[in-house]
Amino acid sequence: MYNFNPFIHLFAPVFPLFLLWSIFWKGLALWHSGRRGQEWWFLILLLINTLGILEIIYLFAIIKLKPAELFSRKM
Repeated sequence: MYNFNPFIHLFAPVFPLFLLWSIFWKGLALWHSGRRGQEWWFLILLLINTLGILEIIYLFAIIKLKPAELFSRKM
């Protein structure tokens, strides 16, 4: 049987960071897509988990937000 213990011990300390990173970007992208009435993007972002990569692409490439606009309430 294959032993996964070294793998688990190697990534266990960074797993909470990956989780926080992913939740942060997913929440931000879902918030923006919901406020813009983009139901398809909302569903795609909700269902597909990519460690924030898809969410970052949506925010900066699709809707072309600037970093200063990430937390702005205006659309």
